[in-house]
Amino acid sequence: MAKRGAGGTSGGVGQFFLGLAMMGIGVYLFLAQIRVTSNLNSLFGGQAGLLIVPFGLGLALLFFSGRSILGWLLSLGSVAAIVVSVLANLTLFFPPTGLLRTVGMIALFFIGFVLMVRSLRAQ
Repeated sequence: MAKRGAGGTSGGVGQFFLGLAMMGIGVYLFLAQIRVTSNLNSLFGGQAGLLIVPFGLGLALLFFSGRSILGWLLSLGSVAAIVVSVLANLTLFFPPTGLLRTVGMIALFFIGFVLMVRSLRAQ
């Protein structure tokens, strides 16, 4: 029986994991650079506060009958809308950073990706 490498080909498993590690480091460095802020004052006084009413109605319907389709729709729909509301109130920004650091992050990601794809080809 022939030895199989990454992706069932004769490619290198070590090369695949080296690429995966490089890609992971590049993604980590990039995501660590992003800053996240929120505006919680408008969140609970705004849209999400009104979404608690249908959520409560849905829970009440589910309390009386666990098979209530309307109760499930109200509950799950309200939770989904609250999650979307929280995500909509987040602000993401990439603070100024040096060119060398930014190029290093992007290079690590793409070189790792190319190594992973290259390891899946037969050699």
